[in-house]
Amino acid sequence: MLSLNITWTIPLILSILSFGLNIKTVSAQFTDNNIYTFSSDYNTSVIIDPNFRPDLGIVRATITGESVEPAPYGLNSFTSNTYGKLEPIVNPSINKYTFNSDPIVFGLKDEPILFDRYYGGANELFGRASDTAEINFAEQTIKGGGTITIFGGTGLFKNATGAISFIEEDKLSPPGTPSKGLAKLTFSLQTAQQVPEPTYTTALIGIGVTGAGLRLKQQRRKASLKE
Repeated sequence: MLSLNITWTIPLILSILSFGLNIKTVSAQFTDNNIYTFSSDYNTSVIIDPNFRPDLGIVRATITGESVEPAPYGLNSFTSNTYGKLEPIVNPSINKYTFNSDPIVFGLKDEPILFDRYYGGANELFGRASDTAEINFAEQTIKGGGTITIFGGTGLFKNATGAISFIEEDKLSPPGTPSKGLAKLTFSLQTAQQVPEPTYTTALIGIGVTGAGLRLKQQRRKASLKE
C-alpha cells in the first residue's frame, strides 16, 4: 500500500514542477559589485569668492569643467562647489587653502553642505570634495589636488560609491574673473547590479516537495496503525 501511495505522489510533484517552469522570473535588486576605473582631463574655470567670510578667512569656490575629449560614460562636464579656509601665511607670496564641501569642517553651522556633480547625459555622479590648493602670486598660478567622495548618481551610476582623485593647475586671473586651467581626474567607482531573485519555480519545487513529504508521512502513519 505504501509503495502505491509513493507512486501516486510522483505525478503530483511532476505537475507542480511543470507548472513552475512556465512561470516568469521575478527580479529584485541584490548587490554585486561592478567596478569602473577610468580617467579624463577637463578644461577648468575657477571662481574664488574672498568676500564670503573674510572675518574667518573662509572663501567660497566654484569650479566648472569641460572634458578635453569625450569623457567615458558621457561625463563631459562637472561643477564643484566647496568652502575654503586660508591656512596661516608663511610666505607672503603664497596662500594655502584647505577646501571641503562640508561647512562643519570649518565651524560653519548655518551653511548648506555643498557637492560636486559630474554629468553630460543619463549617467551622473554626485560627490563631496576634500582637497587643498596653493595660490602662488609670484608665479600667478593655482595648484591643487585632492579627493571627491562619491555618494550616488544616476543611470549606470545609480547608488554609486567610490572616489575621484584629481590634480589641477590654473593660471591665476585678476580678481573677479575666472582662472582657467586643466584638471586630471581618475575615477574609481562601484555600483550595485541587478541580478535575478529566486524564481517562482524554486518556490513551487519547495512546496511540491514539502507536500509530497507530508503525504508520505500520512501514509506511513496509516500503514503503521494497520500493522
